[in-house]
Amino acid sequence: MGLLSWLIFIPFFTALAVILTPQPKQIKWVALIGSGIHLLLTAYTAIKLWGVISQETFTADVFAKLYFTEQYDWFKSLGIQYMLGVDGMSMAMVILTSIIIFTGVLASWHVTERPKEFFALLLVLVTGVFGVFLSFDLFLFFMFYEVAVLPMYLLIGVWGTGPKEYSAMKLTLMLMVGSAFILVGLFALYHTSGQGTGVYSFNLNTLASFEYPKSMQAWVFPMIFIGFGILGALYPFHTWSPDGHASAPTAVSMLHAGVLMKLGGYGALRIAVYLLPDGAKEWALFFMGLTTINILYGSFGAIKQKDLKYFTAYSSVSHCGIVLFGVATLNFMGVKGAVLQMFSHGVMTGLFFALIGMVYGRTHTRMIPEMGGLAKVMPWLAVCFYVAGMASLGLPGFSGFIAESHVFIGGFFGNAWNSSVAMQVMTVLATMSIVVTAVYVLRGLGKVFLGPITDSHYLSLTDAGFTEKLTTGILIAVLFLVGVFPQFLIKLIEGSVLPILNRLR
Repeated sequence: MGLLSWLIFIPFFTALAVILTPQPKQIKWVALIGSGIHLLLTAYTAIKLWGVISQETFTADVFAKLYFTEQYDWFKSLGIQYMLGVDGMSMAMVILTSIIIFTGVLASWHVTERPKEFFALLLVLVTGVFGVFLSFDLFLFFMFYEVAVLPMYLLIGVWGTGPKEYSAMKLTLMLMVGSAFILVGLFALYHTSGQGTGVYSFNLNTLASFEYPKSMQAWVFPMIFIGFGILGALYPFHTWSPDGHASAPTAVSMLHAGVLMKLGGYGALRIAVYLLPDGAKEWALFFMGLTTINILYGSFGAIKQKDLKYFTAYSSVSHCGIVLFGVATLNFMGVKGAVLQMFSHGVMTGLFFALIGMVYGRTHTRMIPEMGGLAKVMPWLAVCFYVAGMASLGLPGFSGFIAESHVFIGGFFGNAWNSSVAMQVMTVLATMSIVVTAVYVLRGLGKVFLGPITDSHYLSLTDAGFTEKLTTGILIAVLFLVGVFPQFLIKLIEGSVLPILNRLR
């Protein structure tokens, strides 16, 4: 096993160790140690990769440059390989996932209901996520994609709250519809390139070397983009997302919003735009329109929510709309911003859902009107909530500002093949969401934490414990470091988006 195989399968081996652990009190420690080892290996890989990428130039590349590759024939007659590689964009997503699973285990420290199955499923889920980000054979990519999605059904259906069975079923069915769209699109690419070259392969760069007919790209691109867009909460296919967020347990909400929804933006960029550049140019303005609706709808929807989880879920719909909006700009600034937004929103929403779980564990309610004055008894959690809120509304100094400014500047610049006026109008409309975000964040958090304490029982509540402070501290530190020193992440990302954009010329 090479370095990238270890990055994929350490969580799986940890899941096996969790299953074999006899003592319930040791299960969380096994999960934490495994995810901690993975976080250290991720840091080592990222530093090693940055050392290589910082010395390279990508100006004229039209094929993805991959590093630390592992390539073995799997089903040779069908052109299916165990093909792993990493570039800057996938490395950024691996870093994000490793941070979220480590903090997710910490946030689940007090899970008592069937902890063995809970932590094992959580770790199997991230095995699939890491496999998606590191696979460059599309058959392998899709296999890991399904591994990442399917455990959500059990994690929500068994450990969730509220109408958990309904939410789990709705989420699973919607994402399976998206998977069907993706699968049809991938087989269309495989068949068409095979017919044209005589070589059938799922290798991403092999598929990219074939020029697909424009008529074929015109229908395959929207199919793949919508398939991934469903997971990325693309309007009007977003309705599964708020219900899934609201019913999921804390760590699952963190992974759901922080990582799984990023598979949508990643797949749309890595596969749809990269392999089908003419289809991307033809459909970009249409999808930019849908994502503008996403951004505004999610923002205005969050204002009306009385449940903290629905409040954050609609905020996620808006912020994930910014990701897909950046992808649809099809220019360097906008696409780079989309990848930055994936990372930034993943950390920010992971922090939000971790905090909601901590507050709910004390108050036993998520209803905003039932709270008030909690900052008096939970000062640490109140400060952390406000930090997450400032990052959400794009305050300079946090990663959200870096990401959103790239996306909106890219949208305003436009590109050579779409009407820049139409793009500018949609960018202005999308930018208005910053004001709406400020309204719902400040209004919602003010109702929860400021003013007099509304329930005398809240006077006996305690503030965050050690593991909770560690969880929130890690996530806040990442938001701040990327906001103040973004160059490491930007340098990683730039070299991986240039080959995608060069194919659009």
